[in-house]
Amino acid sequence: MAKRDIALIIHDGVQALDVAGPLDVFSAANMFVAATDGYDCLLIAGGKLPVRSSNGMLLTAHLSFEEACRPFHTVLVAGGPALPDAAADDATSEWLRRWGIQAERYGSICTGAFALGHAGLLDGRTAATHWQSAGKLAAMFPAARVEHDRIYIRDDRLVTSAGVTAGIDLALALVGEDHGAAVSLACAKGLLVVAQRQGGQSQFSPLLLPVSDPVTPLGKVQAYVLAHPSEPFSVERLAAIAGTSERSIARMFVSELGVTPHDFIEGVRLDQARNLLESTDISLKSVAFNCGFATPERMRGAFQRRLGVSPLQYRESFRATIQDPSQAIAT
Repeated sequence: MAKRDIALIIHDGVQALDVAGPLDVFSAANMFVAATDGYDCLLIAGGKLPVRSSNGMLLTAHLSFEEACRPFHTVLVAGGPALPDAAADDATSEWLRRWGIQAERYGSICTGAFALGHAGLLDGRTAATHWQSAGKLAAMFPAARVEHDRIYIRDDRLVTSAGVTAGIDLALALVGEDHGAAVSLACAKGLLVVAQRQGGQSQFSPLLLPVSDPVTPLGKVQAYVLAHPSEPFSVERLAAIAGTSERSIARMFVSELGVTPHDFIEGVRLDQARNLLESTDISLKSVAFNCGFATPERMRGAFQRRLGVSPLQYRESFRATIQDPSQAIAT
């Protein structure tokens, strides 16, 4: 089997972890497979001058677009914080349309999906990007199907990932496709990351919607629910807090926030529960009670439905307390 050459497209303002994370996965895989069956990774940019990443690190491309005029096994575009608002780069779009689509698989990491969109490579495809930019990606490229909560997606030859460290998840998945789950797991263990995350991007993003002006009827309701999540709420009670009719308050939630009152209240309770699970050791039953869920089972159902994990799994993954004081770093 011939080596798989990986072309990773970089650019000014690129997210350094979008580059280093996947490269480290492919490099780790080379330690577990035959030399002739590994990966040869190349950075490609519009020019060979150093590229300044978003954290100030300078990266030097192996090849320019003009020098990389050939097919590659895998082509990936790294993301960057500025890409969602940047205009299309003609050189990148032209290279992707000419050579990117000739790869056995092509795609993006994080907001690199915007470069694919400008090149027309997302049309009719399902794609992922960072949760903060998913709405903008969907609006800019309506012919694409944007999944807001996926860590990574493969749609035929197109592979896309969520934000930043999700590029590691994507690279591990590709290694698993090429060499099997055992090699992918060995790479994950060596890099001290999980081989396959449970749940989606919602675990990392805030669920709450913007809070309206507190002097407005909708703002009064939002402020009260945020301050008293454990209290029972009906549409009738929400209307009384707002000083308006039940029909009016339900219509305000849908028209101004795009959610029902029930969805908003559940989001408040979930965020409160996440904070407690991350920062305390109180029991799941107490968390459920303090956050307005009638039972732990109802809280578990809300977590599974909206985050894709159980409350216990969430606590184990995101808790901030250090169990062993000897592991704390002195300051």
